[in-house]
Amino acid sequence: MASFIEAFLFKGYCMNKFVLSSCFLFLLGTTAANSAPIEEQATAPKLSVDAFATLPFIRMVSVSPDGKRLAIVRAGSKNGDYFIEIRDTNNLEKDPVTLGADKMLVSGVSWLNEEKIAVQFRQILRDGSESYWVNKFAIADADGKGRWLVPFRERNNINFSIVSILPDDKDEILVEVDINRNWIPDVVRLNINNGRTRTVLRGNNKIEGNFVADATGEVRAASGWNPSNDSIDLFARKQGESEWQLVRQNSPKNRENFTFLGFSSEKPNQLYVNANLGEDKTGIYLYDLETGKYSERIFGLENVDVDGATFDKWGKLLGFNYTTKHPKRYLVDAKEQALYDGLEGVFKGKFFRIASRSDDNNALVIFTQSAKDPGTYFLLKDKKHLNKIGDRSPQLAAEHLADVKYVTYTTRDGRKTKAYVTIPQGKPPFSTVVMPHGGPWARDTNIYDEWTQVLASNGYLVVQPQFRGSSGYGLEHWKAGDKLWGLKMQDDMDDAALFLVEKGLAKKDKLALFGWSYGGYAGFVASMRENNIYQCSVAGAGVSDLNRINATLNESRFLKELQRPTIAGINPIEHVDKVNIPILVVHGDMDVRVPVKHSREFVEELKAKNKDHKYVELIDADHFSDTLFYDHKMKFYSELLDWFGNKCQLKG
Repeated sequence: MASFIEAFLFKGYCMNKFVLSSCFLFLLGTTAANSAPIEEQATAPKLSVDAFATLPFIRMVSVSPDGKRLAIVRAGSKNGDYFIEIRDTNNLEKDPVTLGADKMLVSGVSWLNEEKIAVQFRQILRDGSESYWVNKFAIADADGKGRWLVPFRERNNINFSIVSILPDDKDEILVEVDINRNWIPDVVRLNINNGRTRTVLRGNNKIEGNFVADATGEVRAASGWNPSNDSIDLFARKQGESEWQLVRQNSPKNRENFTFLGFSSEKPNQLYVNANLGEDKTGIYLYDLETGKYSERIFGLENVDVDGATFDKWGKLLGFNYTTKHPKRYLVDAKEQALYDGLEGVFKGKFFRIASRSDDNNALVIFTQSAKDPGTYFLLKDKKHLNKIGDRSPQLAAEHLADVKYVTYTTRDGRKTKAYVTIPQGKPPFSTVVMPHGGPWARDTNIYDEWTQVLASNGYLVVQPQFRGSSGYGLEHWKAGDKLWGLKMQDDMDDAALFLVEKGLAKKDKLALFGWSYGGYAGFVASMRENNIYQCSVAGAGVSDLNRINATLNESRFLKELQRPTIAGINPIEHVDKVNIPILVVHGDMDVRVPVKHSREFVEELKAKNKDHKYVELIDADHFSDTLFYDHKMKFYSELLDWFGNKCQLKG
């Protein structure tokens, strides 16, 4: 079965114009990822800022449960202006049904049944002097007829999430929402035809959210904050029973990872968890609600945490997920393994995933990507007809993009640390930008990264260090950043740059640091380091005052209660007098996660102390990159490149 798609392609059935060019690519065995050694790479003309600032032509693709229709979120302009196309999977050239609205920005789509789609969209709400982005949800008929149904329309800024689409119920979905306005989430059944709701579980001071339903739609796992023990308590219950069992308590004292993944389809009173359970790296276990005991570790790795598990629509376990350089899968279902084996033969040299699938697996949406490919969508019908749906960013040709390496370096205190290195075309050594990730309790996964490619296209080598405090590399590495913000965490970033200098890839006198969110905090700190190795820094949407950071943690009980005690170190706003290199500060004026006040106040201090700086405020931009539109990115990228090339004199 490993070659069923290859066999089809080599028979010469590449006739549909949607697939013709990609078929020739496969047949000729082209491998764009195989590049010449660094010293021999030819320099292609750099891409324009406009090419990178243009929003993706396709945002996402989803196939209906019966496999007959595709929902495509497609751009209407460089600025996005996304709308939805509904296309016939048997004839992609047929004129589509189009859906959209003038006063909303479509961000995503998914199928609720064969006829109904869920539309995610965003809007700016202006309330007096306050303006902010809100996420909205609507239900529409896929044929484009009828009125859109917006659940809880009367509540402007309500948060809710889908717990289960209830695959055996075509009319209702299971939703987590604060239905009775007491600030505690409940679970309701939402009728997707008329918007009526029926409460099935009321949250309380014990059970406060993170609800998990089994394959039948019964809510059987949840969590809550326990103030008496200063812990997050995780509960589950047996099938058909009302009594909750305490499965786990997680407190700042132990602070291990523990996540409910889903219930076993074979033994419904057992559930899969991803947890440390005394080990450094997380792994998969089964917890038995009958005995109160854990199984032996079912799956785990030596070097990285397990990310989670994959289940089909009906709760059957398909496999486990983890990330090294790229996300990977370990499949336990034989049919799923055979399917991926077949796809591996076609998409050689690419990261790929099944983005959406029909219930019978005869219609698959496949998304491919690589360092030199921002992403391409394909439709595979009946395991033999492969059609190219389209590229996310066709204006970004592979020959203009840069390779990415995954390396290990040693910090000054002996810690082995991973890093992504995006290598520009040309001959080293290069001017180099250190780009720490946000979080900081996160990690980079650089398959294709727009920001690193913008910089590499302009001749800069970019390194993304997975500094201590990053998640995904085990409990010890995660906790090693506790209370060391701007201290050893910052040393790890500097050491990544010095490692590349030692290897002859980076110029010692042409270094800069640029980050966003926590990386923006690191940008503030980089501007005031003693014996500074950088010529300049850039702080994007950064935290400048650790005393105010609690506001950025309120969205997550885990972050607020378990991570708050670990936040300590250099507080940038208190040390502006130590700034010793030029700093560019960038912030969106509608940032809810890290309010723009962090940057405005830091800039006021820079002005008062006559420090070399520039401030750029992005109007109507929130914290996350998907609220940066074409005009935002044109301004941001232009300012960034001008800063590095002229103010910092990194060029040459």
